[in-house]
Amino acid sequence: MVDSCFSVGAFCLAGTLISIILKQYCAEYSTAVTAAVCAGVMALFVLVSGSAIAEIRDIFEMAGIAESYISIVFKTLAICVITHITAELCRDSGEGAIASAAELWGRGAVAVLGLPVFRAFLQLIEKLI
Repeated sequence: MVDSCFSVGAFCLAGTLISIILKQYCAEYSTAVTAAVCAGVMALFVLVSGSAIAEIRDIFEMAGIAESYISIVFKTLAICVITHITAELCRDSGEGAIASAAELWGRGAVAVLGLPVFRAFLQLIEKLI
């Protein structure tokens, strides 16, 4: 895992240098390089994290947590990552208002997605009282 961190770090630094150089000549290409590097890192993360996700699922199942709640946790994590990267790409392109709108959408999506967990939590508290 450490080796892949160095590889990803080198890939990101190379992408950053290319993006900085291209920004002087064509800002659109610079943004495209940035988006491509982000997509590449995210794809590699998905490929590498498969075994870790399976392990986390096993831990949740051993703890007796329902599959629907496990799914909500992973969906929430995906929303957070996608929203953060999207907002940062928008900020890098000089579109702070669009970045804020993307973050607002992400927060709202997480809140709506988490409602079943919140309901279950309240039901648990009700049973304890």
